[in-house]
Amino acid sequence: MEKAFTDGLPLPQRYGAILTIVLGISMAVLDGAIANVALPTIASDLNASPAASIWIVNAYQIAIVISLLSLSYLGDMFGYRRIYKCGLVVFTCTSLICALSHSLEMLTLARVAQGLGGAALMSVNTALIRLIYPQRFLGRGMGINSFIVAVSSAAGPTIAAAILSVASWQWLFLINVPLGIISLLLAIRYLPPNGARGQAPRFDLPSAVMNALTFGLLITALGGFAQGQSVQLVLAEVAVMLVVGFFFIRRQLRLPVPLLPVDLLRIPLFSLSICTSICSFCAQMLALVSLPFFLQTMMGRSEVETGLLLTPWPLATMVMAPLAGYLIEKVHAGLLGALGLAIMACGLFALALLPPSPHDIDIIWRMVLCGAGFGLFQSPNNHTIVSSAPRHRSGGASGMLGTARLLGQSTGAALVALLFNLLGNQGTHTSLLLAGILAVIAAVISGLRIAQPRSQA
Repeated sequence: MEKAFTDGLPLPQRYGAILTIVLGISMAVLDGAIANVALPTIASDLNASPAASIWIVNAYQIAIVISLLSLSYLGDMFGYRRIYKCGLVVFTCTSLICALSHSLEMLTLARVAQGLGGAALMSVNTALIRLIYPQRFLGRGMGINSFIVAVSSAAGPTIAAAILSVASWQWLFLINVPLGIISLLLAIRYLPPNGARGQAPRFDLPSAVMNALTFGLLITALGGFAQGQSVQLVLAEVAVMLVVGFFFIRRQLRLPVPLLPVDLLRIPLFSLSICTSICSFCAQMLALVSLPFFLQTMMGRSEVETGLLLTPWPLATMVMAPLAGYLIEKVHAGLLGALGLAIMACGLFALALLPPSPHDIDIIWRMVLCGAGFGLFQSPNNHTIVSSAPRHRSGGASGMLGTARLLGQSTGAALVALLFNLLGNQGTHTSLLLAGILAVIAAVISGLRIAQPRSQA
């Protein structure tokens, strides 16, 4: 049965399967950002303080981070299609509960459960793409995936604003219900099963608990630091994380099939690609969080102007990601990644060196450089992470891909907060310079992959 899906799905079924992935990932990514715009409205409606309402966003992100690797492991055990369908059911049902919530506590708990559903979708989506597309066209599948993530991330605030202009905040979550039902029907009809397994690995519950504690405490400490929590509390969280993390990694090294895929990290191409991903997403988040402040406080632009001036970045990524997916079939991913990240670094340094009163076009072409460079890097990097792992470990590779992205983004956001606390408004300029430096480091790491043979898995 394994051989039946090694060369992908026949064309009509392939289109239905990729549409299922597109709908599921769009919902999961959108719901990470769509609530941000509505926080003041939700807080007012539920009689919650602005500080407490932040948990509506944090609960979703933390739930994804702590469960991503466990769910990708379960995908390797029980099949990626099964985990994806369970994720759709949980995500759809909890979206309805979010919309019906009448208190902050109820909404926060529903968001935790919704995050678990979103994590199930994110944990196996790239593993499923590996089954959907023939090996020679895998880059195109990864390009579509990168395109959807870029569009969903960029469109989140716009879609939220559009919904709130005609309906209540509950519809931010209710809209997922019909989309989730359609996605589930498509998944049942089109998604391919995993090949037959000789002997499924046993799920290690202590590893899952330690994984949740390690990554949960890391994200909580970074978020608490960004929000100005007491230094003692943040240090305590970091200390516990380090202790638990030490025993977690030691346990993983003894397991034949570890939850945290340390065995995959021994593959040079895989580990270099993960490092590239963390550095690049950290650079991206440093820039995207600091740029609105930079444009408004340093350049004197209005909120509307800022929104319009930021738009070329995601648009350029959207254009470049599918193109990069085609190029991976002809050019080494290490070279494409290094070139893309070098272009992104040039754009970031150019933004940091803007004159005091630039014309719009001066800002726009710099944004285009950043977005195009990131798009050129992302698809080939995702392709390499998934294809450099053995086929039966695609779930673990998919989980690591998502974890690397979330760790990079969380670290970038925390670094912006640190620089703002230390340098005030000048921190925006320093954030862009640091983002450029991280993009250069990521380009160098990506370049090291050129010496590695192309993955043939």
